[in-house]
Amino acid sequence: MREQRGFSLIELLIVVAIILIIAAIAIPNLLRARMAANESSAVASIRTINTGEITYNSAYPTVGYPATLSALGGVAPCTPSSTTACLIDSVLAAGTKSGYTFAAVGAGGPPMTQYYATAVPVTLNQTGIRSFCSFEDAVIRVQPTGASIASEAACEALLPINQ
Repeated sequence: MREQRGFSLIELLIVVAIILIIAAIAIPNLLRARMAANESSAVASIRTINTGEITYNSAYPTVGYPATLSALGGVAPCTPSSTTACLIDSVLAAGTKSGYTFAAVGAGGPPMTQYYATAVPVTLNQTGIRSFCSFEDAVIRVQPTGASIASEAACEALLPINQ
């Protein structure tokens, strides 16, 4: 009888099958965890936008709230002005972060007395499941279907996130 060196084909196939079974169990959980992390980041970003909007309104009372999200940001080195307030980071001010698309729109001016901010998944059921919004009251509301939130009135109709 020959001396066996290495592994047989059947042994290798068993190991590969076990690895595939473990991967089939782990990958969906990893994707769900990633979506949950993206949603948490979106909620934190909406909070940051709310803080930026209120600060901007205090700093530039003749303007009110900014017309766009980009006016809250600015590229480093940033010099504060009504068009680049330097209140949020440039990544968030660009409108896409952690699998979500962000927007903030001012209205009712001049000076602008209203705003609403939204966070919508870039790819529904892959980067996130729910959409989020907020307006002057700074309460974050959730759209459970992940659909786009078209107006402040649509945002007002949604339930707050912690209910």
